[in-house]
This record gives sequence, C-alpha cells and structure tokens, in this order.
Amino acid sequence: MFTFVEPTDRLNEMRTIRPKKSLGQHFLKDLDIARRTAETLSDYRGMPVLEVGPGTGVLTRFLLDEGYDLAVVEVDMESVAYLQQHFPELEGRIHADDFLRLDLCRLYPAPQQFCVIGNYPYHISSQIFFKALEYREQVVCCAGMIQKEVAERLAAPPGSKTYGIISALIQPWYDVEYLFTVSEKVFDPPPKVKSAVIRMTRNSRTSLECDETLYKQVVKTSFNQRRKTLRNSMKPLLGKDFPDYALPVFDKRPEQLSVEQFIELTRLSENWLRTSSLQTE
Repeated sequence: MFTFVEPTDRLNEMRTIRPKKSLGQHFLKDLDIARRTAETLSDYRGMPVLEVGPGTGVLTRFLLDEGYDLAVVEVDMESVAYLQQHFPELEGRIHADDFLRLDLCRLYPAPQQFCVIGNYPYHISSQIFFKALEYREQVVCCAGMIQKEVAERLAAPPGSKTYGIISALIQPWYDVEYLFTVSEKVFDPPPKVKSAVIRMTRNSRTSLECDETLYKQVVKTSFNQRRKTLRNSMKPLLGKDFPDYALPVFDKRPEQLSVEQFIELTRLSENWLRTSSLQTE
C-alpha cells in the first residue's frame, strides 16, 4: 500500500523545469495516476527496476517509497540535475544516457532479470518496447504509460482492427494488458491525445521454432498491404510461383492471423525460400 503524499511545494518546484518539446516531455502532475502506475509492478517486489525518463520524479518517488531497488535513466540534463538534488537515495543510480542506445547489460549483467517502467515519451514508445524485446531473457516485466493508440495496438487480439506489426512481434514473448486510460489533462503540458497504462509480462516461450528474422519479415510484409489477403500481400517475399497459395491461410488478411499462424506461415515461407534458392544455384 502506497503511503507517500507529494507535498505541494515539491509539485510547485517541479514546475520550474520546462518540458522540452524536442524530447517529447509531458510531465505528469496527477499523483494518483503515478501511484497506480507504480502499482503495476507490485508482483515484482525485490526485483531490480529501471525507470526510463523519470523527468521530475513523480513516479520515481512512489517507486522509492515502496522500497524498489531502483535505477533511472534520463537523457535530459536539466532533469538529471533535479533528480540528483532531490533524490539523494539514488546516488550512483541516475544514468544520464539515452535508453535506446544504452547497453542494458552494463547495468544488469546477464542473466540478471529486472523490470522496466516509465512515463514514456510518445514519439519513441514503440522503440522502447522493441528495446525491451531485445533483452527479453532479462526484462520480465515492462510497464508504464504510453499513447492510448499504441497501447491498444500492443494489446490487440487477432481479428481486431488495431492488431498489427507491433502486436504480432511483441505478443509471442509478452502477455500484454491494457490496464487503464489516462486523460490528457493530468499532464503539463497536456498532450493532444489520451494516454494509457499497460503491462507486458514475459511468458514461458523460449523459442519461436522458426527463423526469427524471417518471422519479422513475414509479419512486416503481410501488414504492408493489410487490406489484401495474404495471397496478394506475401508475393513481394514469396514471388508469384509459390506453390501453396491455395492453402486456406492465404485467404485471410494479416490481422486475422494468430501468433501461432504467423509462425506456421514463416515455416512455409522458409521451406519455399530455401528450396527456390537451391533451384537457382
């Protein structure tokens, strides 16, 4: 149970840092939303936590108050200076760096597991989740606030209009939960869109049992023409002579395929591309 209440003077002092449009900064000013966001990690007490883009530390304070083994990474040097001044308990754990370029094994040597959380900049939120995917054997949970539209795509089930590339690439490895919607009015400055808090929990899958690079290519190729059936959208990859276009799966559009069906489609593609390559040698 969270007990910390941010004093009014701290909130007023935080407003002295001007949000930077170039960094996509929108500072959260609603403490209840910060508390609820921090609570997304309640099942992972005792595990190291990395907060991305803490800004003025609204979420940071709730995480520290609950005793998480916390480190933060922040690219904005003005925010870094603020954090150093107001969070002395984070000494040595405030990393002035770009999360997308950071070697996370430098902070958490493999195979150490950890969680990632943050109020993520909207313009790089998808890249942040793909970064977590790169470290999926270590990142057991990735939670936080993002643009509502991106959250809906991440959590979308097959058959949904919002199911797309990011859904099919993340969901093989993480169970994604759309937790709650957040009004644009709780930020300074208010963004032009609503936000949402999600939680991605690492599942038990250890392998796709197909070529992972080709899986990504199959997913991206199929969704490049998402209104067409796979029989048409997959031709840039498989060519017009692919012998299995008569299979029922090729009557479907990409948003109708589950992860398992994309895996099977990848296996079909792999066999054909290998065979056709041998024939041309």
